[in-house]
Amino acid sequence: MTLKLYGGARSRASIPRWYLEERDIPYEWVQLDMQAGEHKTDAFAAINPFAKVPALVDQTLRAPGGEPLQLFESGAILLHLADHHAHEFTGTADQVAAQRALATQWVLFANSTLAVALFVPANREREFPQLMTVLDGLLAGGSSLLAGPWGDPLWSVADCAVNAYLAYLPVFFPQIDLTPYPNVQATIAATQARDAYQRGMGKI
Repeated sequence: MTLKLYGGARSRASIPRWYLEERDIPYEWVQLDMQAGEHKTDAFAAINPFAKVPALVDQTLRAPGGEPLQLFESGAILLHLADHHAHEFTGTADQVAAQRALATQWVLFANSTLAVALFVPANREREFPQLMTVLDGLLAGGSSLLAGPWGDPLWSVADCAVNAYLAYLPVFFPQIDLTPYPNVQATIAATQARDAYQRGMGKI
C-alpha cells in the first residue's frame, strides 16, 4: 500500500481518514494504542518526532533525504491528499493556484480559528457565536465552501476540514444549543449520514 495513515481513537486522524474514504483513495490504516503509549515509541518518533497523530507515510513521493514522504499535522495531510492523490484542483494554472489557495485558507481556518473556538473554553464563550453565525450563512442550502465558477466538486477538502469539526460538536459538546444555527445543524446531520464519514470515523 502506497499510503499509510497513523491515528488513534477519537483523534484528528479521523479527518484525513474521512477524506481518503470519501475520495476512494487506497490506504493502510494503522491505529495506535494511545493509552499504551504506542505513539511515543522510537519507531513512530521517526515519522513524527512530536509523538502526535495523525501521521502519513507516502511511498509515491520522496523527501529531500530520499526516504518516503512523511507528514504530520492533519491540515498538511489533507492538502497533500487533495493535491497529489485526489487531484481536486483543476483548470488553468491560475485557476488551480486560486483553488489551492482557497482550500489552504479553509483548512487553516478549521485547524486554528475554528478548533480554538471549540476546544478552548474562554474562546468558545467569546468567539463561538460569531463564527457559527457566519458559517450558518455560508452553509445555507447545503453549499460547498469551495463551490464556484470553476465547476468545483460539491464536496471538497475545505468541506472535509470544516465539517469534521462541526460534526465534533454533538460528540464533545452535546450541551451546546445549535438551534440558532439551522444550516450548521443540517450540515452536521448530512455529514454524519455519509457512508464515507462513518467509515472514516470507524463507525462501520
